[in-house]
Amino acid sequence: MKRAVTLSALACLLAVTAAAPAASDAPAAVRGATAAGKSALDAVPRRGVLRVCTTGDYRPFTHRDPATGKYSGVDIKMAGDLAKSLDTTPRYVATTWARLVGDLSAGRCDIAMGGVSVTLPRARSVYFSEPTRTDGKTPLVRCTDKDKYRTLAQIDRPGTRVIVNPGGTNEEFARAHIHRATLTVHPDNTTIFDEIIAGRADVMMTDASETRYQAKIHPELCSLHPDKPFTFSEKAYALPRGDDEFKAYVDQWVHLATHDGTYRKYEDAWMK
Repeated sequence: MKRAVTLSALACLLAVTAAAPAASDAPAAVRGATAAGKSALDAVPRRGVLRVCTTGDYRPFTHRDPATGKYSGVDIKMAGDLAKSLDTTPRYVATTWARLVGDLSAGRCDIAMGGVSVTLPRARSVYFSEPTRTDGKTPLVRCTDKDKYRTLAQIDRPGTRVIVNPGGTNEEFARAHIHRATLTVHPDNTTIFDEIIAGRADVMMTDASETRYQAKIHPELCSLHPDKPFTFSEKAYALPRGDDEFKAYVDQWVHLATHDGTYRKYEDAWMK
């Protein structure tokens, strides 16, 4: 009788064990991130360096001075604050809009910063932090043409020369909406606005924040209806997919910075 009871109990235990999900069934990224000491929340302070992927070509958020190699911008200031909060220093890793997600996913950096727009395709590969601001695509034109290109219908017609930088949401938006106008991809986002000023292009559609900044430093250029852009988007920081602990920390840090005046102070220094 005792042997029968023991065998019955063993059978029940094996059945329960077989039915329970194995730890190895969890996604590899999640297992790696949540294992002790594997989160960037632990690894970054130990390393003493926060590796920040940034394009350096998108003022007011990120700008690399070609003469000195130094970075500046709203999100560069924020990167410094994040690094300080982790008892580390920032190290900037040069990337492009086309490579940004891949570089982060491959572990070349701990976070991507610098006016990164939240998109669903990107969100399939990386996490996004709590947003820092809302934005949207709107036209930047010569002020003498400010009444000619206010709508997409006015822009997308034969004879209009639309210019765009490659590899990001600006090119994605332009290719989705420009069918009759001439679309030119300009490889350097730091000199693209000079093309409009010089009369070699008529319109660039980019985030309202960038159009405001470029209109501020180039009196010849006007930002059209930046308060009512063609699209809705949000800016945030991209993080390694699967590292929930690091994401939770960055979310809390962003939440505080966007509510205690820190982010607004850095943005006002560039935008006003």
